[in-house]
Amino acid sequence: MAGTAAAIALTPSGAAGAVARKAASVDGFADALGKLIDGVEKTTANANDAVSGMLNKSLDVHDAMIAMHEAETTLQLTVQIRNKLVQAYQDIMRMPI
Repeated sequence: MAGTAAAIALTPSGAAGAVARKAASVDGFADALGKLIDGVEKTTANANDAVSGMLNKSLDVHDAMIAMHEAETTLQLTVQIRNKLVQAYQDIMRMPI
């Protein structure tokens, strides 16, 4: 019995626990979106560097095209995720209360 009471005392419960869990999930979601945007910026910068290297003849056209394709793919993924988030928000806002 004493062990159960101690376990209950250590776990967040009620409204405070729900707020703590919600804050952790929001932070995790915000971090994931931040990492996604950072990835897009990084691949775009890599593509720009590859194109500059191609123009300076320090890189092959092939390498520049691969970097540009990676940047395009990550941007398309980000746009699709944004579209899904907007759609989910609109669906939630249309729900009757």
